[in-house]
Amino acid sequence: MTATMQSGGDETAKGAIPLRTGKNFLAELKARPRAIFVDGEKVTDPTGHPAFSGGAKSVAGLFDFAAAPENRDLMTFTSPDTGGPVWRCYQIPGSHDDLRAKRLAAEAWAGQSFGLMGRTPDHVSNFFAGFAAKPEFFAAGGSGYAENLVSFYKHLRDEHRYVTYAIVPPQVDRSKPAHKQADPTLYAGVVKETDAGIYVSGGQQLATGAVYCDYIHLSSIHPLQPGDENYALSLAVPVDAEGVKLFSRRAFPLQATNAEDYPLTSRFDETDCFVVFDNVFVPWERVFIYRNVDLCFGQWWKTPAHLYGNHQAQARYATKLRFLLGLAKRMNEATGNDKVPPVQVEMGELASYASIVEHMLYSHETAAEIDKDGVLWPSRTALYSVMALQSKINPHMIDIVRELTGAGMITVPSSSKDFDNPEIARDIERYYVSGSMTARERVALMRLAWDFIGTEFGNRHQQYEKFYGGAAYVVKMNMFRMYDFNRATAMVDRALNLPPLDA
Repeated sequence: MTATMQSGGDETAKGAIPLRTGKNFLAELKARPRAIFVDGEKVTDPTGHPAFSGGAKSVAGLFDFAAAPENRDLMTFTSPDTGGPVWRCYQIPGSHDDLRAKRLAAEAWAGQSFGLMGRTPDHVSNFFAGFAAKPEFFAAGGSGYAENLVSFYKHLRDEHRYVTYAIVPPQVDRSKPAHKQADPTLYAGVVKETDAGIYVSGGQQLATGAVYCDYIHLSSIHPLQPGDENYALSLAVPVDAEGVKLFSRRAFPLQATNAEDYPLTSRFDETDCFVVFDNVFVPWERVFIYRNVDLCFGQWWKTPAHLYGNHQAQARYATKLRFLLGLAKRMNEATGNDKVPPVQVEMGELASYASIVEHMLYSHETAAEIDKDGVLWPSRTALYSVMALQSKINPHMIDIVRELTGAGMITVPSSSKDFDNPEIARDIERYYVSGSMTARERVALMRLAWDFIGTEFGNRHQQYEKFYGGAAYVVKMNMFRMYDFNRATAMVDRALNLPPLDA
C-alpha cells in the first residue's frame, strides 16, 4: 500500500475531527437555517419539510456508512495534516492504486442510492482535490489565491464538509456574453470590492443537492469572453450566508403519496436549485480566482479537477446501470419471459452498454498517467469517450426496458391501499400474481420500475443523464481535443506510401 493510499487514521490524533455521522449532519442542517423556496413557501430546515426530508435522511445514511468502523479502510484515508480519518473522495491520488481506492469508495456510496443521487458529498469534493493538486495554477492569479484554495481544501477535507457547485450561467439570453446582458447582475458576478472581500450578485445554476450542503462553489464552466471579467470567479459561499436564495425545481416527493408506491422518489430526490446571490459578501480567503477569464476556464482542464469529479460520476453511473439491468432481469423473471431468446438478445444489448461504461471506468485507472509532480491524472480518452456517448445510450437503454416490460409497469393497482380493500383484495391477489411472485411482490417490483422510469422523478433522471457533461457537442469536443489523431493519420500516411509489390 502506498503512502498516499493509506486508510484508517486515528480519530484521537491531535487536531483530528471525528467523522461526521448522520445524526451530526441532520443536527447541523437544523442549526444552520437556509433560504429555500419551494411551492410558494420559504423553507429554512430541509429536515422537517416533506419536499426534502427523505433526501436528507438518505444523505445522512451516507455519513453513517462512511463513519462505520467496518467501512473505515474503504471510505477514508489518513489526513496528512491531522492524522485522522477523512473521506476518500478528498484524496489526491499519486498512484493507480489510489485511484482504484477512490473508485471503490465512490461505488460504495453510489450503491446506497442505487446511483440515483448525483451530488453526494464525493462529487464536488473530487473537484477540489483536483484543484488542490495544482496550487501553482491558481498562483498565476496571485500567490494568495493558491493559499486560499489549499486552505479551503484542507478545511473541507479535515472537517468532512459537503460542497456542491453552481457553475452554469442562467439561460437568459445565450446569444450575448455575460457583460452584454440587459442587466449586468443577471449572471452571478462581483458588484463591489472592499479590503475585506467582495460582494456578489446575480443568478447561477444548477446547484443540485444545495439544500443539504455546507458550501456552494460559485464559478463558470462556460467559456467567458473579454469583458466578462466580473463573472470570471471561483469562490466558496456558505449555503446559509446572508443573501443566498435557493429556488428548488418542482419537489417530486410532494406528489409522492407514500413510500410504498414511490420507493425512489420519496428517498432519493436530491433536488436541483437555481441560486440567487443577493449582494452576498465573500471574504478574500474564500476567493480562488478573481476577474480572470483564462484561469476561470482553465481550472477545469489544466488541473485534474474535471477528471476526478467525473471519475466519481462514472462510478455512480455504472452503479445506476447495474441497478437498471437488475430491474429488467427481475421483471423478465416475473413475466416468465426470461428464457425467451429475443428477450435474452435485448438483455445482452443492455449488458453490453453497461459493461462498456464499467470497463471504461476501469480504464481511467489502468491508463492513468502520473505527472512530474507525482499527481495521477485519469485517462482523458477513457473518460470523455463514455461521457460523449452517455446522452445517446442512456435513453436507448431506457427504451429497451420499456419494450421488455410492455404494459407491466402501468397495469398495476392504483395504490398500495387497494390491497387493504376487502372488496377487491382477493381479485388483486388472484390476477396480479406471477409465476414466481405473489401479487404484492410483483406490484412492488413494477412500482419500483415505474418510479425509476416513468414518474417525474424518473424522467428528471433521463434529462439529468442526457446533459450530465453538458450539451453533447461540448463533451464530443473534449474527446476531439484528447484523441491521438496523429497516431491514426500516421497509419494512413504509411498505407499511402507502401512500396510497390515485386513483379
